[in-house]
Amino acid sequence: MPAAKRSRLSRIAVAAPAAALVLGTLAVANPAFADTSAGVKDLQGTHPAWATAQADNGAVPAGTATAARIYLAGKDPQSLAAYAQAVSSPNSPFYGKYLSAADAKARFGATPAQVKAVTEWVQGAGLTVDAVTEHYVQVSGTTGALAKAFGTEFHNYRTATGVRSAPVTDVQLPASVSDAVLNIAGLTSAAGKSSSQAVSQATAEAKAQAAQQAARAAAPGVIAAADTLPTVPTCSADGYDSLVAKGAPAGYEKNEPFAPCSYTTSQLRQAYGVTKSGLTGKGATVAVVDAYGLGTMEADANHFSTAHGDKPFAPGQYKEVVNPAQFQHQADCGDWSGEEALDVEMVHGLAPDANVVYVGANSCYDQDLSDALANIVDNHLADVVSNSWGEIMHGKSGDLDPAVIAQDNQLFMLGAVEGIGFTVSAGDCGDNSPAAAATGVNCQADTNQAQTQWPSSSPWVTAVGGTALELWNKKGDYADEVSMGDQRSVLSADQKSWSPMPGFFYFGGGGGVAKDIAQPWYQKDVVPSSVSHTAADGTKSATPLRATPDIAMSGDLVAATLVGYTPAGGAYSEGGYGGTSVSSPELAGMLADAIQARGGKSLGFANPALYARGDNDRIYNDVDDTENHGKLGNVVDLGVVNGALKVRLYKIGSDFGLKATPGYDTATGLGTPGKGFLKSFLSGDDDAQGNEG
Repeated sequence: MPAAKRSRLSRIAVAAPAAALVLGTLAVANPAFADTSAGVKDLQGTHPAWATAQADNGAVPAGTATAARIYLAGKDPQSLAAYAQAVSSPNSPFYGKYLSAADAKARFGATPAQVKAVTEWVQGAGLTVDAVTEHYVQVSGTTGALAKAFGTEFHNYRTATGVRSAPVTDVQLPASVSDAVLNIAGLTSAAGKSSSQAVSQATAEAKAQAAQQAARAAAPGVIAAADTLPTVPTCSADGYDSLVAKGAPAGYEKNEPFAPCSYTTSQLRQAYGVTKSGLTGKGATVAVVDAYGLGTMEADANHFSTAHGDKPFAPGQYKEVVNPAQFQHQADCGDWSGEEALDVEMVHGLAPDANVVYVGANSCYDQDLSDALANIVDNHLADVVSNSWGEIMHGKSGDLDPAVIAQDNQLFMLGAVEGIGFTVSAGDCGDNSPAAAATGVNCQADTNQAQTQWPSSSPWVTAVGGTALELWNKKGDYADEVSMGDQRSVLSADQKSWSPMPGFFYFGGGGGVAKDIAQPWYQKDVVPSSVSHTAADGTKSATPLRATPDIAMSGDLVAATLVGYTPAGGAYSEGGYGGTSVSSPELAGMLADAIQARGGKSLGFANPALYARGDNDRIYNDVDDTENHGKLGNVVDLGVVNGALKVRLYKIGSDFGLKATPGYDTATGLGTPGKGFLKSFLSGDDDAQGNEG
């Protein structure tokens, strides 16, 4: 969908290698041309499947104002993919031979001749060129001029969610520009508006629920059917089950532990071996990409760090790239302040000495987020980029715009050849099916099938799933983990039963197998064939497909993570957050630590190195829901909702449609960083051998 809105998820000269290194990707990710007649080529996939003759609602008036973005293919896209794979693969002679941003542009960027050909073509059709960048030509004008340029009419079509406009046939490109065009965004309109949205996984309800945990006191809690509920909110402060709800009413399976108090970043560092490693991310730079910008971010991060015994940012350690004068679509996108604070504070918490660059997109729309990513790549602003947002690829209102997929993949590959890696939240709606969306608090209601999200399913990013983390003690020593997934029941007013029982799906980590995307080379022989040949919606594939996530970290809403910030017009406060919005910046911080372990040498696109480490039990915690359910089962949560004390029972490790099993799985990927994870980056041949140093 053009200019789609993405959601925060709490919704990145050496001789070219052989062509055989080229990785298979999504069929629509690169331009697909079909010869139709001399001098004309079809850009396949630009006519959407939902735009049928039966749904035709008439032509869009020729004088209707419109706009489009023509993404440029650049020089030799096949060699870009091949080189991105070669510099990222530990067993390649080109491993780590990154290009500078200037060299990458000279080698793979659009040429002046390509830009000239495209601009002359659209201007000749009567369109106005509004902007030209290294990646696209932005045009505007009338629908009639657009039809003339693209060789197709535009009609309105009735859909399940309203009337949308779309090309009647695939776009036809003159042969003179077909090699210059990657894809074209803006050819269809969403029902009732000009865009669709992708969401952050820290929804208002999820934030409110988790925020209650921060205020809980560690006083003993007793729940009895005949007694008044305790007036002091309670949480387990000294370990996962350090405080138990005694005297449980009917409906309890047993005396259950209270939910853990929201974890601090120092506890996360301890749990995942960062503290013991002595690594702090020094010398590495992590970029965080979200929408808009929180004016108090640095002060809030420093306040939070100091309050919890950590170091504030040193002068110059934190920078921002934002342009408030160009912010737009705020009514559609909502407030991203909490997401920004979460992401920045997680990166700083897991890598206290790493430089952090916050890059705020002008909105949550696809094109603005793409511009933010392009700025990082074009100017090499970071070594690692964390992205806590995404969107479903298939919905009732249509599929994700192929142009978005093509442009994102191009940027991720350009980042790879420069030594920039991208971590992306895998989502908070389990398998993203309609059944999950029926009750999940961070799901997109538009979903029409079980599926993965974008851009976490790109083969060129590290998709990060979530877990529920158990700590032995207040210090943060690691005990165990299960997949991130919560079923919720609520205690009745008479305190005698739970409703419903078992609980309904409330929140869960994303993952699954993408039915549109071929298996990347690094997953071969690691992801089981039984997984890779079956898409999330049950579709069988003769060839293996891309499985997500790649790795996971703590992110559960019940075992939440503490964040502090100052909302607009409010006062600084702290609360617990959950979601893979937590997991992605956590991992980005740990990759910054790994860069320090490597003597400052960037990891670039990390997946090949992560998968090369295999199933080493010291490098990864192999999360297994079945084995650990005896330790991490139900938890009780108390909190005030709309002025009334509520008691909730959560069954954790209960993701929707996904389950953590021994080895690779679609709930937690390879697992979570284990005792030897950071140590494995210390030795000279670590990447090829998966040694622990």
